[in-house]
Amino acid sequence: MHIEPGVVHGAKMILAVGTAAAAAGYSLKLIASELKSRSVLSLVARSAIATAAVLIFFELLPHFPVGISEVHFILGTTLLLILGIAPAAIGLAAGLAIQGMVFAPTDMPMYFVNITTLLVPLFAIGALARKALPQNVAYVDLKYMDVFKLSVAYQGGVVAWVAFWAFYGQGVGAETFAAVTSFGMAYMMVVLIEPLVDLAVLAGAKSIKGLRGSGLVTDRLHNAA
Repeated sequence: MHIEPGVVHGAKMILAVGTAAAAAGYSLKLIASELKSRSVLSLVARSAIATAAVLIFFELLPHFPVGISEVHFILGTTLLLILGIAPAAIGLAAGLAIQGMVFAPTDMPMYFVNITTLLVPLFAIGALARKALPQNVAYVDLKYMDVFKLSVAYQGGVVAWVAFWAFYGQGVGAETFAAVTSFGMAYMMVVLIEPLVDLAVLAGAKSIKGLRGSGLVTDRLHNAA
């Protein structure tokens, strides 16, 4: 989902700054809500885990350029289900920043574009998890179709934002349409694989008894709402 430098440029970048600022504001709201029920140390620990995980996702997992952007295994639903939405948002923002500054400085001019693309779908699946998932079931007991819903929503949101930035920055033309289409089709692979990864990670978390009640995971991991 790393949109290529130059796709959005000049005065058009003002919109990206605005959407990123809105995402940052909403993240602060999530953090404030999180601190009402969990300690600062728990939030910091989970955010650090999320940041490290994001760096691994971006740098070590397979990724390749397709069309207007790159296909990554971001695993946003995994972060949400294991760590909670606030740590996931912090981890995505911090991980993307560190990855850009250390490994890919040429991506930094597109940071506001890319962080919007990552965070807004995360906020959407956070709301979806509260409404569409069974609230009497802990996350570790979710079924494939439960996590598949989240994966489709998250990855679909990423693709939608990539398409928006492409058409917004480059205009609606045959070349841009072809690049967006090829990117979207490639991302369907992620949609199919991510729920399997989620279930494997959830099964692992369920088997580690010491995680129950730990400050290293979200309360919903082992407890119904």
